[in-house]
Amino acid sequence: MAADFPIVLSNGPPPGGKAWNGRNGLAEVAAAGVTHVRTGRADWSLAAVDAQLAEQRALLDAAGAHGLRAWLWLGDAANLPPASAQPSNQARLLARIADGVQGHPALGAYKGIDEPRNPFRGANWIRPAGMIRAYTRLKQLDPVHPVVVTQAPIGTVAQLTPYRPAFDVTGADVYPVSYPPGTHTKTGNRDISVVGDVTRKMVSAAGAKPVWMTLQIAWSGVAPSHDKPNVVPRFPTLQAERFMAYQAIVAGARGLVFFGGHLTQITSPEDAKLGWNWTFWQQVLRPLVVEVTSSAIHPALVAPDAKPQVKASTADVELVTRDDGTFLYVIAVRRKGATSVVTFTGLPKKTQAGEVLHEWVQRPLPPPIGAGAQVFRPVDVAGGSFGDWLAPHDARAYRFRR
Repeated sequence: MAADFPIVLSNGPPPGGKAWNGRNGLAEVAAAGVTHVRTGRADWSLAAVDAQLAEQRALLDAAGAHGLRAWLWLGDAANLPPASAQPSNQARLLARIADGVQGHPALGAYKGIDEPRNPFRGANWIRPAGMIRAYTRLKQLDPVHPVVVTQAPIGTVAQLTPYRPAFDVTGADVYPVSYPPGTHTKTGNRDISVVGDVTRKMVSAAGAKPVWMTLQIAWSGVAPSHDKPNVVPRFPTLQAERFMAYQAIVAGARGLVFFGGHLTQITSPEDAKLGWNWTFWQQVLRPLVVEVTSSAIHPALVAPDAKPQVKASTADVELVTRDDGTFLYVIAVRRKGATSVVTFTGLPKKTQAGEVLHEWVQRPLPPPIGAGAQVFRPVDVAGGSFGDWLAPHDARAYRFRR
């Protein structure tokens, strides 16, 4: 998994359900490039674990039938009290879950405690020690599958760093698109560029461990409920979702999770009947997933960072340079500022040309007659430098042959 770039749906379409086009829903998302769907549950119980495991194995079967892997939520079983006070039932529950699923070929990873350091837990926030005990025990039971812990976007690096021994992968959920903006992240930055800020924080808190960032389809803050009847639903546009995804990648994310497609209380009636937000999938998420998992972009997502890094002429452009040995990739986003030509410097002096991969505003140019290769917009390079127009919230991926 370390060499891959997971694309996760949390939660995915219901197993056995249909997409808007009549196709099996899991087959639809897998064909576009989704790699994982969240399974598991928050309310594991030793008294009901046999039935719960049977249910989960059925979900694993359904995911695996379409080449998907599961990100299986362990609920409170991922938090163990000290050995001196540890109820045998809690330890037994964790063992039963691991023993019941670890041999399934569709299991990809475990999901640990959700948002353990969320300030809204008050005094009941989950301390690292219990999660570390559960992680240590789980690694004894199943050393193969990684544990992923997702934090709230609000904690500080100092608050989050003590959780490092409790996970193999970490990240945060960040949902900035709402009325008013920024109600989820609670920071001074109310713009969607807060995604990059939170990602960089999680990279610092993770040390050298990978980060998966959870981005927005929908969340409770845009879903009306009995206690919040006047909430106005709001979803990211394709440009916003694309910017947030690429900004997370630039800031160091090595996997992306998309949350909220299953919140049918804010879908169309047709989608509610199907159990998933297929309208958002068609208009926003599918084009993005197809793009980032394409043969042009995917190598840049799994390649190591290059040395030295390309630089931009303006501070509001964030970028990362990657090198897979065949191409040098530059992924750049503009978080704010003016619409202007940005100059990029630091490419090898021998570089003469490159291309822009998958611009959101248009399809790639059609290939010349008789040519089978996809053609992208060319970029001229001179003296290791090139220029390109960027507007706020633009995202670009460039590649240059080594």
